[in-house]
Amino acid sequence: MTIRMGVIGLGMMGRHHARVAREVEGVELVAVADAMGDPHGVAGSLPRFESVAQLVEHGIDAAVVAVPTQFHEAVGLELAEAGVHALIEKPIAESIDAGRRLVEAFDSRGLIGAVGHIERFNPALVELRKRLENGELGQVYQIHTRRQGPFPGRIADVGVIKDLGSHDIDLTSWLAKSAYADVAAQTAFKSGRDHEDMVTISAKLENGIITNHLVNWLTPFKERMTLVTGERGAFVADTLNVDLTFFENGTFDTEWEALHNFRGVSEGTMTRFAIEKREPLKAEHEAFRDRILGKATEAVSLQQGLEVLRVCEASIESAKTGATVHLGGSGE
Repeated sequence: MTIRMGVIGLGMMGRHHARVAREVEGVELVAVADAMGDPHGVAGSLPRFESVAQLVEHGIDAAVVAVPTQFHEAVGLELAEAGVHALIEKPIAESIDAGRRLVEAFDSRGLIGAVGHIERFNPALVELRKRLENGELGQVYQIHTRRQGPFPGRIADVGVIKDLGSHDIDLTSWLAKSAYADVAAQTAFKSGRDHEDMVTISAKLENGIITNHLVNWLTPFKERMTLVTGERGAFVADTLNVDLTFFENGTFDTEWEALHNFRGVSEGTMTRFAIEKREPLKAEHEAFRDRILGKATEAVSLQQGLEVLRVCEASIESAKTGATVHLGGSGE
């Protein structure tokens, strides 16, 4: 079976989705759609339509939704109504209610809806999760992330929490295999926009792991780092360069009196792992394809995307009120 694919939204992410859709086995990119035009020349020889309705009429089995977040609900509901599977870029929607409507629309029709939380397909994090599952770190104590860089001109309708922070929220819950229980956050507005451009999030997961996220659009260099600390040491995943390093707790004694009094961990061997560096976006498309074909994959469901949005909204609420937000009744 060849899946007839369309891409809706031909901006920065849309052009990459179109490129990858052309490369995935078992998928044929048959048309694209964007009422604002095709600034990157994505369409090539393919038809470019002005609306979702025209794209659907052309005949597609699935579509990637890469439009601004505020349009995710309308486009997603139109696809669901037409019986088309959808991979929706993160976040799932601009509000919890909109996200719920999307979940209901796809689930009630037996359609596959997925959210583009691409970090689950980053080779460094895939390898890290595998090693955590194998017990190489022992008990996990803390997950800390840093995701910062310059201001992106492409984002206008959401703040840094939903645009970048959603990546860290999802990957943390995925690595820990646990939902968020308590969330506290502080935000800053330094670029003159309506939405936050800097946030620190401190949280606790349902399984007891503590976590914190440092995210901003105000740093003049790009950093994408995940640090997982546990009883046997710490893993550091650099997802920008796709590197994974393990810092092992040492077992030798120290003769330095100033350190000897500290009875905690000591510095041990550092190991940098060799990882096959496949493109995460292609792996994400393959997982979406396989989910459509009925296979179990790491494709992020709409319900999981909704849970990420709940934590994003809780972070925004906490920053506004100064109080910790207690989450309950998690989904998947």
